[in-house]
Amino acid sequence: MIYAGRKQGPYRPRTEETLDAGKLELGEDFQDAECLLISEVKVLLEAQYESKKEEKSLTDVYMKTLEYVQKFSRYTNRDTIKEVRALLKQTNLEPFECAQLGNLCCTEYDEIKSLVPSIGDKISDNDLDSLLKQMDSLKKYQG
Repeated sequence: MIYAGRKQGPYRPRTEETLDAGKLELGEDFQDAECLLISEVKVLLEAQYESKKEEKSLTDVYMKTLEYVQKFSRYTNRDTIKEVRALLKQTNLEPFECAQLGNLCCTEYDEIKSLVPSIGDKISDNDLDSLLKQMDSLKKYQG
C-alpha cells in the first residue's frame, strides 16, 4: 500500500546523525570499542570451542561466526597475529583503520586508501607501502 507518496514497510526510526565509516564516523556505541582482526576473533572462538561443545552451548550464530572467521582469517599462526598487531600499533592510525588494514590484506597502498579513505594522509605512501609489504611477508611465511 502506498501512503502519502511513501511505501508502507517496517518502522525505521530516524536518526539525527548520519554515520560514515569512511570518515571514521562509527557512532557512539563504537567510540571506545576495541577493533579486532578477523584472525584474533578466530583465536578467541576456537579457544572457547571445546568447552562450549562439552556444555552443549554451541549456538547456530556461534557456529556460523566460527565458520566465517575460519574462512576469512588471513593469519593462521598466533605469533604472526601478534607480529601483525605490533606492526599496526606502530602507526598513528585509528584502531578501526588498523583492523581494516589487517583484515583486507591489500598489497597496494592506493588500493587500501580507496577502501579505507579515512587513512588519507595520516601515513605516507612509502610508509604504508612498506607496512603492507611487511604484513604480506608475514602472511606468506607464517608457520
